[in-house]
Amino acid sequence: MGILGIRKEDKSRWERRAPLAPDQVEVLRQAGIEVLVESSPHRIYGDGEYAQGGGHVVTGLERSDVILGIKEVPVARLLPGKTYVFFSHTIKGQAHNMPMLRRLMELGCTLIDYERIVDGKGRRLVFFGYHAGVAGMIDTLWLLGRRLHEEGIETPLAGMRQAFGYEDSQDACRAISLAGEAITREGLPLSLVPLVVGFAGYGNVSRGAQFVLGHLPVRELSPEELPGLFASGSAADSRTVYKVVFKEQHQAERIDGGPFALDDYYGNPQEYRGIFERWVPWLSVLVNCIYWDERYPRLLTRAFLKQLHVQGRLRLRAVGDITCDIDGSIEMTTEATNQERPALRFDPAADTVTREVSGPGVGILAVDNLPAEVPRDATRHPGESLKPDLGALAALDPSFPFESAPLPPEIRRAVIVWNGRLTPEYEYLEEHLRLRR
Repeated sequence: MGILGIRKEDKSRWERRAPLAPDQVEVLRQAGIEVLVESSPHRIYGDGEYAQGGGHVVTGLERSDVILGIKEVPVARLLPGKTYVFFSHTIKGQAHNMPMLRRLMELGCTLIDYERIVDGKGRRLVFFGYHAGVAGMIDTLWLLGRRLHEEGIETPLAGMRQAFGYEDSQDACRAISLAGEAITREGLPLSLVPLVVGFAGYGNVSRGAQFVLGHLPVRELSPEELPGLFASGSAADSRTVYKVVFKEQHQAERIDGGPFALDDYYGNPQEYRGIFERWVPWLSVLVNCIYWDERYPRLLTRAFLKQLHVQGRLRLRAVGDITCDIDGSIEMTTEATNQERPALRFDPAADTVTREVSGPGVGILAVDNLPAEVPRDATRHPGESLKPDLGALAALDPSFPFESAPLPPEIRRAVIVWNGRLTPEYEYLEEHLRLRR
């Protein structure tokens, strides 16, 4: 049985997650698997907690056979002949990670990517989308409170902190519940009513974000009910936050006027045009949770927000761009932000995007490593998801030919490099490696 190592995360000072929690290390120790834990002053669980769980705290992982991490490993820190398991962000040929991939191959390493650990139906088993949604919604409520304060509108959200300012997500949700009780008791300022939070998407990211919003007094509406909420004589309630979830059919329509079909939309996006902006005049907050690439129409453009501003119809105060595609579905997301300066601001009058929260316009949360803000919650996920396979990982022997190596199918699908060579499924990366020499 090989030795597992837990590396310290060093890509960002905000990264405090780990692939295993101390009690999960204890389970492995009881199963006869030795775990080395690289000492870290930043990890959410301290060295002492891992030592109490049976891990051996060390300053280097040279004795490890399999090294578990979260984010990419700096090229200079790669060790020869090791098996690495982390999010490599290489499967699309990402240029910035090709030097790391090349070095892994030169050192005769094996690389297993969490992103490609999937079940027989292609569903990912290790993912942080839900945690990104949780942290992103906490931060979006913080941003909304800040933006409203800038306008001189005080609400119970003014006291919100960013997600990393709480002990964990439960602590944050307790604070949000208290804000919700104040909204129920006192109501929101009439200038905000109705307060509408729109969610683009309904997957894991959206579920995490909706869970957090659910600690406020929420009533869900369909998109089609929005016009009625704003109609004359509407009974919009100041003690309620209105939630709307938008699916693909609310984001695009066929150019030829034919009926919307989900499979057709994903297969032939060039035959569709964006329609999401028709809903935007009614939104106070937009939480973006969708997968997007350039084949699909944008959700929100600078030109449209400028148009709403000129018409005096811009109610949008904050965008939580959790998916954070640069120049993507939210055109104003011109760069990724970090926890120290988490928000951009789009001023539609000046048509500018700045890194200052203060000033006129719409706040845009664009943090690209949101799960790191809830490290205690997120650390438990990889270990729970991989629990059936941790023994197989510890016993992994890259000296076997890849084709005959005894690997669980979900792990085999995730092996990008085996003993220094690209596996058959990932040989296409050779072209990207050549381009980046």
